[in-house]
Amino acid sequence: MRNSFLPFSKPLISEEGINSVVETLRSGWITTGPKTAAFESKFSEYTGATHSVALASATAGMHVLLKALDIGPGDEVITPSMTWVSTVNLIVLAGATPVFADIDKNTLMVMPEAVERSITSKTKLIIPVHFAGAPADMQPIRKIAEKNNLLLAEDAAHAMGTVYQGEKIGAKGTAIFSFHPIKNITTGEGGMFCSDDPVLIERIKRLKFHGLGVDAYDRDTHGRSPQAEVMEPGYKYNMTDIAAALGISQLAMIDAFNQERRQLALLYRELLGEIDEVMPLSDPAYEFSHAWHLFIIRLDIEKAGMSRDAFMQELKLRNIGTGLHFRAAHMQRYYRETMNIRPGVLPNTEWNSDRICSLPLFPGMTDGDVRDVVDAIKDVLK
Repeated sequence: MRNSFLPFSKPLISEEGINSVVETLRSGWITTGPKTAAFESKFSEYTGATHSVALASATAGMHVLLKALDIGPGDEVITPSMTWVSTVNLIVLAGATPVFADIDKNTLMVMPEAVERSITSKTKLIIPVHFAGAPADMQPIRKIAEKNNLLLAEDAAHAMGTVYQGEKIGAKGTAIFSFHPIKNITTGEGGMFCSDDPVLIERIKRLKFHGLGVDAYDRDTHGRSPQAEVMEPGYKYNMTDIAAALGISQLAMIDAFNQERRQLALLYRELLGEIDEVMPLSDPAYEFSHAWHLFIIRLDIEKAGMSRDAFMQELKLRNIGTGLHFRAAHMQRYYRETMNIRPGVLPNTEWNSDRICSLPLFPGMTDGDVRDVVDAIKDVLK
């Protein structure tokens, strides 16, 4: 057994990144300013996005999206239940109704045919989720949205560096990224809203900062323009230059980070092939490049003779950290009690929700760490 605890995730922050944050602290401008503007520009350059707006979190991005699209009571939003609950929370807080589409059992991607079956006269928005670093199949989903005259926004929290059919996620349409510490790059907390819709972007910029027509930082005068006025009620979701300075340094390392993740993931796949009780995810059939945000397995609870929660606890006792991504949203207590979704309506989602587990995966891990995880799994299951 390992002598030291291996966490499920840990950010890798360079000395250059630390120094950049320190320089920003000493600069006299630590809120939204030149670093944030530079981060937005570099992010657009990397992803191919037409416009990028830095925010305090991806959740903030989802909130201002729903507000910008005027989604509220009487509206329905289609999304998978196999997702972090923040999206579902925000739909409900807007007064709208989440409608859950089932996922593919072995890729965890929302199924286009399930999306299409979920459309009603009340549907206003579709939010597909790119999962674990692989992309959802956007071509058929885009066709469904276009045919039904529906809005479409991608949850790209797991998709930093993910490529779908030769194009990075974020290059087309609207996508929201996360920079939480477990993500492929981090700003501590933060997110990026990308879109090729200039009208939507202008409203996002207003809503993220009190509804003002300009930011606190005027790129020409380094000060608040005297004519700045509230155009509509807005929020306080701007990113700070402290966070952006870290983001710039992280973005410069994203390809190296993702390559490390890939090497570790492929070793996991090789070694876990010996364990019948463990089922890694399958790759989607379409052309893509994996960013390996997470390495997810499903525990065959029948063969293992234990629950997923017991399995995770046993690994913890052997100094191996794990994650749960995710317990399905409709199986969370609040949604169980208020939505009354009949068990079995989302069979693939529910099957995975009971068995899913994320293994340690982050830059700076070694092959030896991966072998320790696999040895611990074998020890738990023997």
